[in-house]
Amino acid sequence: MKLKKELNSIEVFAIAAGSMISSGLFVLPAVAYKVAGPGIIISYFIAGILMLPALFSKMELATAMPKAGGTYFFSERILGTAAGVINGVANWFSIGLKSAFALVGIGIFVSLLLPDITEMQIKFFAASACVVFTALNLFSLKSSSKVQVVMVVFLLAILTGFVLVGYRAMDFEPYRRIIPIKWDKILLAAGMVFISYGGLTKIASMAEEIKNPHKILVKSAFSAFIVVQSLYLLVIFIMVGVLPHEQLSISLMPVTDSVLHFTSNPLASRIFLIVTASGAILAFITTANAGIMAASRVPLSMARDDLLPSFVSKFSPKRKTPTISILLTSLFILLAIFTFNLEKLAKVASLFMLLLFVMVNLSLIVVRYSKISNYKPTFKSPFFPVIQIIGIICYIVLIFSMGTFTISVATIFVALALLWYFLYARRRVKRKSAFITMVENLTAPELKDDDKELEAELLDILIERNEIVLDRFDRIIQQAEVLDLNEPMTREEIFREISEVIAGRWGINREEVEKKFKIREEEASTLVYPGVAIPHAIPHVIVEGKNRFDIVLVRNRAGIIWNKEGEIVKTVFALLGSKDERNFHLRALMFIAQILQDQDFDNEWTRAKNAKELRSVILLTKRKRL
Repeated sequence: MKLKKELNSIEVFAIAAGSMISSGLFVLPAVAYKVAGPGIIISYFIAGILMLPALFSKMELATAMPKAGGTYFFSERILGTAAGVINGVANWFSIGLKSAFALVGIGIFVSLLLPDITEMQIKFFAASACVVFTALNLFSLKSSSKVQVVMVVFLLAILTGFVLVGYRAMDFEPYRRIIPIKWDKILLAAGMVFISYGGLTKIASMAEEIKNPHKILVKSAFSAFIVVQSLYLLVIFIMVGVLPHEQLSISLMPVTDSVLHFTSNPLASRIFLIVTASGAILAFITTANAGIMAASRVPLSMARDDLLPSFVSKFSPKRKTPTISILLTSLFILLAIFTFNLEKLAKVASLFMLLLFVMVNLSLIVVRYSKISNYKPTFKSPFFPVIQIIGIICYIVLIFSMGTFTISVATIFVALALLWYFLYARRRVKRKSAFITMVENLTAPELKDDDKELEAELLDILIERNEIVLDRFDRIIQQAEVLDLNEPMTREEIFREISEVIAGRWGINREEVEKKFKIREEEASTLVYPGVAIPHAIPHVIVEGKNRFDIVLVRNRAGIIWNKEGEIVKTVFALLGSKDERNFHLRALMFIAQILQDQDFDNEWTRAKNAKELRSVILLTKRKRL
């Protein structure tokens, strides 16, 4: 069952922005401040900048393959099934752990009302919130996303107010202590706070549910990054300048504690406290809600591909929501809440995120060099592949800078994921990845077999992405013979080539077919555009029967001499059919005319690498469909 396309640009922005602003701003700064001191602002800046390689790569892949599962789907199709298992589970865990981190933040802020609350009680409050958001996601994606928009708008307004009011109260003295810069500490803190930005790319997991994902996804993601990165740096800049060193080092609510230093007026401080605490709660809610939404799509996609048991992909028949995957995601989040403390939760979540980003950058490099015909993103990463290579190196450095605990977790995780692959997934899935195609292209292109399964799947994705409803003309094109030639020819020679194809497909006499094409051409030229001809023989003379129609597509880069005047044709649409198909014959001529008038057609047709890609150009060109 397909997911419903319900999310618009505002909702996608709200999911991305709301996913980032939570514990990463309202709780985590104090944990990172213990490590990097005032240099924490550099740590946040580095973490944000290091998001860009992964963001560029993920947006390109998501616009080419807008499918549920996001990074999992990309890596499985590009790097292979084993990598898909590792990446899928890592993606699921990273988003789920970030949601757990946000839910624990909700429990922490309950301490404003209940000062004597214990750590275990905080976790029970977090678990209760998890149950509420699970119910909301089970009910409806649309309802959940609408709530997300309202909460994010209020949250951004509160943080903007924090910056405008807090700037007047801050002290610049702490920033004099940044020098000398302790880069080892700053990098360690950057690895810890990397989780703060992880929600930005999780919207790729929901690309299948976004209206016009090739238009909305990139715009919403980069808008969310710019807004949230700016707020992160401004809020932390003020926080370090307002809170005393000793207090910031131990605070679990640094933003809320900061507002108490904005003014000496008790009433004003109380108002600031209530407003900021409300913003914090909203931040935790938006991240947790968006996290459950996005994380649950990963096991759904893995189950569709037989990497998890099929029951995981079950939908609610009434709500059209992936019930089982949402429940499994929530159970994992509950387990994480009761297993890890704040610091370890942040480190493990960031670890999985960094592993993901290594693989997503590697995926983009592989798919570009594999030269898959139907890989057609609407956004392309700038500075390829330099930015991806730099990203991979930086992510690996950050992983190793986080200490032996995270490295041990990474090793155990990869081992368990591979064990699942060998025991369960390997015998169920035999797909050929883009990585194998790339190796064949680089080592022995003359021995390479066409990867029909992956090409066909990508074409189906493009048709769905572009919201194309295939009609009869499209289905004929899908089965049409394509002649991709590269040697000078005459019109008579190309008629002979076309007639041989038709004779073989229809079981009729080649010479008779060739004769009819020549007669039709002598009666009236079929040149309709410069370089394009549409020869069509007299239908009822060529073939007996009913409901028979065929098209042969021809591209000849070297050109076909079409007439005595020496006009050169490089593109031919040869049409023929039975007598009862005359009306459809006229429709086909109309469709071809629309295709030829498309401003992108000529460039796409010329750049197509092979027969499959030529056929795809016809199928994906905009035209009126009946």
